[in-house]
Amino acid sequence: MSATLARRKPVNLSLNEKLVERARRVTPNLSSTVETLLTQFVQDAEAKRRADDAVLDQVIAALNAAHEKRGFLSEEFNDWL
Repeated sequence: MSATLARRKPVNLSLNEKLVERARRVTPNLSSTVETLLTQFVQDAEAKRRADDAVLDQVIAALNAAHEKRGFLSEEFNDWL
């Protein structure tokens, strides 16, 4: 669902007062500006998480392949016990 079609929810934020004053001078709609910036922030964070997960999946696959090919290091010591 598009952010512009989503139901609005009033929220309280604690922001630097001087920053809010400056922002109000450069944007006619502070709520819309914050929503746009927050949308981009969330999209970027989600994309980073997906990328990190993909890297982790590759590492796990490589370790699994190494274990299948060579076995676990601990298996060398099983006879020792």
